[in-house]
Amino acid sequence: MSRPIILGLTGSIGMGKSTTAEMFRQEGVPVWDADAAVHRLYARGGKAVPAIFALHPPAIVDGAVDRARLKDWIAADPGALRRIEAVVHPLVVADRRAFLDEATRDGARIVVLDIPLLFETGADSEMDATIVVSAPAEVQRARVLARPGMTDAQLDLILSRQIPDAEKRARATHVIGTETLDGARAAVRNLIRRILADHA
Repeated sequence: MSRPIILGLTGSIGMGKSTTAEMFRQEGVPVWDADAAVHRLYARGGKAVPAIFALHPPAIVDGAVDRARLKDWIAADPGALRRIEAVVHPLVVADRRAFLDEATRDGARIVVLDIPLLFETGADSEMDATIVVSAPAEVQRARVLARPGMTDAQLDLILSRQIPDAEKRARATHVIGTETLDGARAAVRNLIRRILADHA
């Protein structure tokens, strides 16, 4: 049983990554979402709950990881984030592996791994190809500032922690422009067609 072609999907905040991931789903491509995996691990009964409790009991509320308390701890303790990542990262990797095993069993020819920090974490080295979603900076800023409670200062801080869009585009195997939904959808369909043709 041959494994599917693995595409890593990423993009800076406000670039339309989640929307593009949904377009792949609508085309029948299985999509694994790193953020959703962390939410599952942090939820009541999630595999990360006992590990986080062992590190910092106050971060657990009603049997689940309380993200606000986790953030407070990270802000107060410079070593907290490293310790959290050390226990959570292997669980995320295991979740991703289980997804890939299932997709292989189901006979999927392509899968998409939606990973916000794809290049920052070096996960791009595990992909067959990478996709970066991108839009002009002014479109990105307008989208993000339309979110409730978002400020220019917050956006600038987030962007300062992400690899710049231009660098991501330069490192990507494929770039999908997301200025319009129709344009993005057409690009997704063309890319799927091209990859399947290349691996026929």
